[in-house]
Amino acid sequence: MNLWIYILIGFIALLLIYIFVTYNAFIKLSNKVKEAFATMDVYLKKRWDLIPNIVETVKGYAKHEKDTLENIINLRNGAYDKMSLNDKIDTNEKLTAGISKLMMLAENYPDLKANQNFLDLSSQLSKVEEDIANSRKYYNAVVRNMNDKVQMFPSNIFAGLFGFKEAKFYEVNEAERENVQVKL
Repeated sequence: MNLWIYILIGFIALLLIYIFVTYNAFIKLSNKVKEAFATMDVYLKKRWDLIPNIVETVKGYAKHEKDTLENIINLRNGAYDKMSLNDKIDTNEKLTAGISKLMMLAENYPDLKANQNFLDLSSQLSKVEEDIANSRKYYNAVVRNMNDKVQMFPSNIFAGLFGFKEAKFYEVNEAERENVQVKL
């Protein structure tokens, strides 16, 4: 009879150790997701702050492209610091599409393409977009690790018990997936 008690105590001890290790792994992954997004958020905020300058520069040259400019301005008018993580991702996905349209508009205006202010802003934007792309790769890799842990058995049981949920990927939107049409 004593043997069964020791076996039961050993099983409970192993189970408790597994629970602690699993919980700590979730905490570690959750913190990595937050850290990865915070890094990407710095670059998203830089782009957020560049947009009004670019729009103002383009506005003088492309007055009849009002819809595109207004769409970008409307997306940009939200209070960035008060947005949730998911709202920031959604808004920035839409902004990426709008900025792509804006940069394509510039191709139709040779005077704008030659404007030094626009060239400087475009260069800054290109650098920020590159930084965003790199940080997005890291963020998505960390999110994948977190989501794997949340979905895979047996850790999925403890994810539910501890309230850990899947994180949202920063994905390419449909407009970015379409081929760019070059007209000569």
